[in-house]
Amino acid sequence: MPKVFRKGTREASILAKIEHSREYARRVAIIGIQDNIDPLSNSISMKLVENNLVETTNKNALEEQIRGCLNKLSRIENFDIDYQVAPFRDLVPYPHIVSLYVTAFVIEQMINHKDVVDIFGSDEDIYRCINRQVGKYLP
Repeated sequence: MPKVFRKGTREASILAKIEHSREYARRVAIIGIQDNIDPLSNSISMKLVENNLVETTNKNALEEQIRGCLNKLSRIENFDIDYQVAPFRDLVPYPHIVSLYVTAFVIEQMINHKDVVDIFGSDEDIYRCINRQVGKYLP
């Protein structure tokens, strides 16, 4: 006879706490963007170029595009964020929302920018490069 699982208040409260902590970490990361937008955009663009993941004719334009991406991320709704990162949600087990959003931006939209020659490396390589820089500035 199979065991019947009933959703009790204890399990429900534990699941609610886990979900609440994830949402709280997401909000804190997105709110923290405004305090670090300039150094973060500079750091991300510099490392993408240094690691030969993005080839560009104008590093300043790349930095401005990433700054605009971060600025947009700090103002848009959760639905729009989830829509943008949906194709990359399974890229790594526990992704940082800012790193994932910027990775999606670089892979999907930067390729069409006039100053970007080409984007190299796998999606994971780009995510890891961006995530290292985001980890320095955001929780």
